[in-house]
Amino acid sequence: MAHIIVVGNEKGGAGKSTVSMHVASALSRLGHKVSCLDLDLRQRTLSRYIENRRTFIQKSGLDLPRLDFHDLPEIDAATLKPGENIYDHRLSAAVARLEPDSDFILIDCPGSHTRLSQVAHSLADTLITPLNDSFIDFDLLARIDSRAEKILGPSVYSEMVWNARQLRAQAGLKPIDWIVIRNRLGTQRMVNKEKMERAIEMLSARIGFRTVSGFSERVIFRELFPRGLTLLDLRDIGVKQLNISNVAARQELRDMMKGLNLPGVEVDF
Repeated sequence: MAHIIVVGNEKGGAGKSTVSMHVASALSRLGHKVSCLDLDLRQRTLSRYIENRRTFIQKSGLDLPRLDFHDLPEIDAATLKPGENIYDHRLSAAVARLEPDSDFILIDCPGSHTRLSQVAHSLADTLITPLNDSFIDFDLLARIDSRAEKILGPSVYSEMVWNARQLRAQAGLKPIDWIVIRNRLGTQRMVNKEKMERAIEMLSARIGFRTVSGFSERVIFRELFPRGLTLLDLRDIGVKQLNISNVAARQELRDMMKGLNLPGVEVDF
């Protein structure tokens, strides 16, 4: 069966689609068959990212790794039983169709609570939650006291992940490997950063997730989107000498992929 990677949280602007695109592209370069689903049916950032890539490859003639994107199939509402949700069936049908020919299925969730996102979390073998290194984003996971020293309780997103874990346990499936990726990390040792580190460490032990460092804030990510490119494509498109920022960004991607510890994946780029 394909290993299902879900990239989700309930807050926009944390870098979900950037992380999704780079994870999918990296896995493809490493020889794995990756199928992508975008559950943000309104904004469709990952969908557009992949469409931009297809257009760039077609126009440039370059042989870059191609990513397989799939729309959710339509379901005839008349075939549903009373109480059944059409979105449950659309997602389960998509996954069932992709599993036989995929090593990984990557699902990018919207930055809000939806039925599709809720179901996707219960399907996750690996759950990646990008989080800006800020207590504003931390509030997505847990409530904390005014001194940022004591966890008062889990927030709504953590409760949703807990419910997803319970559903998987009831179905006899393996536990979710939940990974919180800290994006936009500052390079300097600042008081707020140190408080975040302590808070994340306390919470990870309490509700059961791992932490992995993600991407710093870099202009390169905004520049890559219109062409559907990733950091791993730079040399292929003729960038012979990477600047210091690009080299550091590639190292961040390498470290992140190693930290995910996905089954059967040897990171050698």
